[in-house]
Amino acid sequence: MQLWVGLGNPGAQYALNRHNVGFMALDTLAEVHGFGTAHKKFQGWLQEGRISGAKILLLKPATYMNESGRAVGEALRFYKLDTDALTVFHDELDLAPFKVKVKQGGGTAGHNGLRSIDQHLGPDFRRVRIGIGHPGHKDRVTGHVLGNYAKTEMDPLADMLGAIAGEADWLAKNDPERFMSDVALRLNPGN
Repeated sequence: MQLWVGLGNPGAQYALNRHNVGFMALDTLAEVHGFGTAHKKFQGWLQEGRISGAKILLLKPATYMNESGRAVGEALRFYKLDTDALTVFHDELDLAPFKVKVKQGGGTAGHNGLRSIDQHLGPDFRRVRIGIGHPGHKDRVTGHVLGNYAKTEMDPLADMLGAIAGEADWLAKNDPERFMSDVALRLNPGN
């Protein structure tokens, strides 16, 4: 059993924020892989399903970003899982828009959701880093992160989310290198 967590903020006003791309990734995974209905549990929304034969729990914390660790910790404890069963999908300023990288452990790079999980569980969990790009100056970071995706970004966003869901088998099988490679191939078929 694995717990895959998407980071975001609850509420319609945040739905298209770059900061909510973790929620978007989980919604796409649930839809593509036919997960069950979301239930209110662990201070968030939980869906159960299977990807490549592995039982996967999808959790979107409803605690707001800076308290995500509470919901994640509660779910891991309930299912008696360690952080090696945890994968967190989140927005990443230090990656170009629509680039996807997987990383095991590491720092939080100022990301409040990661910081909260780190405080509750330590840093040793897998992260699926979804690039949103850096606005160029630190004074513009908050507006960029909490800003909505532009209309011109909707097609590349949908393509990227589809690629993540389409190649999720590799994550479920614990092959992050193949996942990253195949996502990149889907997004840049000519390369």
